[in-house]
Amino acid sequence: MKRILFDCGTRDTTASFGILALRVMTGLMMFIGHGLPKLRNYAMLKDKFELKIFPFNHLASSINLILCTAAEVVAAALIVIGLGTRPAAFVLGFTMVVAAFGVHGADPWFMARGVPAAKELALLYLIPMIAIILTGGGAFSLDAAIYKEGKRRRW
Repeated sequence: MKRILFDCGTRDTTASFGILALRVMTGLMMFIGHGLPKLRNYAMLKDKFELKIFPFNHLASSINLILCTAAEVVAAALIVIGLGTRPAAFVLGFTMVVAAFGVHGADPWFMARGVPAAKELALLYLIPMIAIILTGGGAFSLDAAIYKEGKRRRW
């Protein structure tokens, strides 16, 4: 179980610096730009946060907002510090899939002049989450400190 949750992936120094930059920048952008505003404006947003995608269409809008805010605050913070990086990236990536195809399902794919919303931003956040799921947190993460491999990987 420890390997599944805390495997840091590569321990190569150069690749780990790149993964660190990707984790910190993407995680902070999500945390500061999307998570904290939802947390601050919870009272105003709780009645307007309906999703039209199964199974979220059966949940109260306040529950949907709590789930989305938790992903954008907690999972983003975990990605920044590199703790449980792959599961946190999966949760945030799943949230971006729901945002793209649930919230913005009827919207166009790309932003254009006069278009108020599009799938593009959610998909742009999904791409680094996929990369983090595939690579892990790298050597400069708390995952690397928790899960110390006994032998070198051959794949």
